[in-house]
Amino acid sequence: MALLIDVDDAADPRLDDFRDLTTADRRPDRPGGRGLVIAEGTVVVRRLLDSPYPVRALLGVPKRIAELADDLATVNAPAYVTSAQIMSDVVGFHLNRGVLAVADRAPKPTFDEVVANARVLAVLEGVNDHENLGAMFRNAAAFGVDGVLLGASCADPLYRRSVRVSMGHVLRVPFTTAERWPCALDELRRYGFHLAALTPRSEAVTLRNVHEAGYERIALLFGSEGHGLSQAALDAADSWVRIPMASGVDSLNVATAAAVAFYELTR
Repeated sequence: MALLIDVDDAADPRLDDFRDLTTADRRPDRPGGRGLVIAEGTVVVRRLLDSPYPVRALLGVPKRIAELADDLATVNAPAYVTSAQIMSDVVGFHLNRGVLAVADRAPKPTFDEVVANARVLAVLEGVNDHENLGAMFRNAAAFGVDGVLLGASCADPLYRRSVRVSMGHVLRVPFTTAERWPCALDELRRYGFHLAALTPRSEAVTLRNVHEAGYERIALLFGSEGHGLSQAALDAADSWVRIPMASGVDSLNVATAAAVAFYELTR
C-alpha cells in the first residue's frame, strides 16, 4: 500500500521528481534527461498505476489522493500530500487536476513483438507534435488498433503532454521505434501487411475502397502535419489512400485523419 506523507515545504528534496515541469532544460520527462513518465489527473494516474511502468511517487492535494485510495492499496510508492499552492511552487504552474504521478520507463517491446499478432497498425513518420501524437494514441485505443510504430523524426510519446492528451492510453497501446526507416516498411510487408499511405493526393483510392478490399492485415501510414509522408514512404506503400472531403478542404489534422481511418478499417 502507498505510504501517505504530508509535505509542507516546496523545497523538500523528496519532491524533486515533480520539480520545474516548465523549465525545458530541467524537465524530468525529457528522454535525454531523467526520462520519467508523468501522469496528470486521477484518470491518467489510474492508468499509470495499472500499467507496466514502475511508479516512483505521487504528489497531490488531499481530495485527489483520497479519490485514488482504492488504486493506491496495491502501490508500493510514496504519495506526498500537500496544498495546491505548494504543488504550484514545485511544478511551476497551477495544476487544475490536483495530482501527479511519476514512473520510470518500461522497456519498449521489440518490432517483432508489436507486429507479430497485430491486424491493424499505425505507422508514423515525422509526427513531431506532442499533442497530435497523444491524440493519435487515444484514437488508436478507442478503435482497437493493435500497435503503433514510430518511424523517422517522431516525437516522444511518453512526454508529459503526449501522455496527458492521450488520456493515458499511450501507456497501454503497444508501441516501438522502427529503427531502420523506411526499410521497416518492407519488413511489415514480409509479415503480410498491406501498406496503406494516407495522402490527400487525388490519385489515391478512398478509405472505403481499402475497407472493401478486405485485407487481412493492414498498416496505415501517417506523415507530419505540414508535409505529410515523405516520397520514400509513399513509394514504399502498396496503396495511397485518401479521405473524401468537401470541395475547398484539402486535408485534416493528422490525429483527426487517423481517427477516421481507424474507424473505417476496424469497424
